[in-house]
Amino acid sequence: MNWNTRVTDLLGIHYPIVQGGLAHLAYAELAAAVSNAGGLGQVTAMSLDCPEQLVDEIRKTKALTDKPFGVNFAIGQHGRPYEHMLEAALKEDVAAVSVTGGNPGPFIEFVKDTPVKKLVLVAATRQAVKAEQLGADAVMVVGQEGGGHLGREDIGTSVLIPQVVDSVKIPVIASGGFGDGRGLMAALALGAEGIEMGTRFIAVKECVHAHGTYKNALVSGTENDTVIIKRSIGAPARVIANGWTDKILEIEKENGGYEQLKDYISGKANQRYIHDGVEEEGYAWAGQVMGLIHDVPTTLELFSRIIGQAEAIRSKWAD
Repeated sequence: MNWNTRVTDLLGIHYPIVQGGLAHLAYAELAAAVSNAGGLGQVTAMSLDCPEQLVDEIRKTKALTDKPFGVNFAIGQHGRPYEHMLEAALKEDVAAVSVTGGNPGPFIEFVKDTPVKKLVLVAATRQAVKAEQLGADAVMVVGQEGGGHLGREDIGTSVLIPQVVDSVKIPVIASGGFGDGRGLMAALALGAEGIEMGTRFIAVKECVHAHGTYKNALVSGTENDTVIIKRSIGAPARVIANGWTDKILEIEKENGGYEQLKDYISGKANQRYIHDGVEEEGYAWAGQVMGLIHDVPTTLELFSRIIGQAEAIRSKWAD
């Protein structure tokens, strides 16, 4: 079946599926596997220490795939400069860059005179409209089901997506709660022209930097096993519920600020869980879609499953 949408045309991909930025996890092996399977893989930039590391990761990805892939920039990490990392990515001629967190204005201005495609993650209609005005080529719209950082308003994906579609002319990529072919078809029915998946791409074999403990938690957990932390400091984010996140929520309940929270919500605490598997001393991002994750396939197997399921639905609709 023909899976062409404005998203596939924009990004030069076969299926309208984009891999999320996945801090500390989205490196060459995963990005290349997603691109080789027909989607858009992404390398995470701001989890790396310097431009040289990013260039190495981009070149490693190019050695593993001849398909388009992107680089994600999570620019809201306590004001850490990103311009030198973005310049390095542009010099390597990547197909797309995406920006999450922070003000996308300066980011888009930096790349406006280049052929690279610009994707902006948003969590509200007003953010999508602003991104379009700034020059974004597409917006990725995340609802409250998603993992990682979310919008401050508790709006679900099924309501948010059609609102954004009605408000912008650029392509919309739906994010938050997607992990199978039913989700892909639902997103298209809502007016989106593709989906972004984050949590689902952690539980694949090519996500080699994710510890087995993390993947097992995604497989064994349900949609009820996540909580939102950091709401009290204006940066709500969805994680797997555990003893560590209980401590975070307790500090927030007692009106503790960033200084009281920083050791608990640090990147090091995140990596202790996701890289080292020490779940009692850290936290791990995850969306409610973990309730739909039951195994750890290869990325190609996952794509085959998603597209097969979606095509079965399309055939049923055509009857």
